[in-house]
Amino acid sequence: NLFRLADQDQGFFQRKWTLVNGPVIVGAGPSGLATAACLREQGVPYVVLERAECIASLWQKRTYDRLKLHLPKQFCQLPKMPFPEDFPEYPTKRQFIEYLESYAKHFDINPKFNECVQSARYDETSGFWRVKTVVTSGSNRTEFEYICRWLVVATGENAERVVPDIEGLAEFGGEIIHACDYKSGEKFQGKKVLVVGCGNSGMEVSLDLCNHNASPSMVVRSSVHVLPREIFGKSTYELAFFMLKWLPIWLVDKLMLILTWLVLGNVEKYGLKRPSIGPLELKNTRGKTPVLDIGALEKIKSGDINVVPGIKRFSSGEVELLNGEKLDIDSVILATGYRSNVPSWLQVREC
Repeated sequence: NLFRLADQDQGFFQRKWTLVNGPVIVGAGPSGLATAACLREQGVPYVVLERAECIASLWQKRTYDRLKLHLPKQFCQLPKMPFPEDFPEYPTKRQFIEYLESYAKHFDINPKFNECVQSARYDETSGFWRVKTVVTSGSNRTEFEYICRWLVVATGENAERVVPDIEGLAEFGGEIIHACDYKSGEKFQGKKVLVVGCGNSGMEVSLDLCNHNASPSMVVRSSVHVLPREIFGKSTYELAFFMLKWLPIWLVDKLMLILTWLVLGNVEKYGLKRPSIGPLELKNTRGKTPVLDIGALEKIKSGDINVVPGIKRFSSGEVELLNGEKLDIDSVILATGYRSNVPSWLQVREC
């Protein structure tokens, strides 16, 4: 299925190119693995390219220890192979990684690891994609080019961390990490920690810090939907999608917010202002995911997590907020999200 057309060795610099008699899949995360498995079942050859040295590198390398799936396992399993029956409803990070590794083994998916895509361009004259990658090993740098008729982009929305430009951050002097480098609150015990961001990562990191006897302050700069993970024993996600079969999205949003108020109460009095757009519509139109609460809200209500407004500037050992308040802090955790890296390498002709 793969035909090596050329192999040119120029000492430390090598160029190779390969014709792929099927799609090239960029990314060996859940989406890439699922695509490969379905192609395998249909007898369609493919190549999976992965820039890391393992599958599901986001889960393996850039997630915190306490992470569990936020949705019930039936909504997260990949095609043609369910989770093991003995897995809990919300599998742990380790269990999910084990499932993905078993999935890849079961369908004999063998990605080409450590291959970083530099560019992908569609050649309209030939009708083929030209996908260029680089593999660096020590002082050797090998460039590959894959020529294929179909390209599948499966790199997800979280390929690159987002680090905001905040005045004075370089002068802060204490530890500053992104949430993707956070593993546990153990080393922050007894410290005053500023968590910048109130999405699912910011909420869960703040909760984990509390559980390790740290003192987190969480920056809530903009409005956010906080929903219970379950409503009256049913998954919030499952309930929403059941209603969407019969009702318009605006009505489902209204019903979800009423049910959320019954379960969580009025969260706005704790500094968590709700957006004017409903949670499902906000996700559809702006890609902003609602927070599924797994315990952080109780810590906010009790005062163990201090909700603060936006940041004006940092200085040595402290932060000044937009309301003029100043906080002494020891560490900063940037739960400021991620972005796709696809625009940096996917070359498409503008219409």
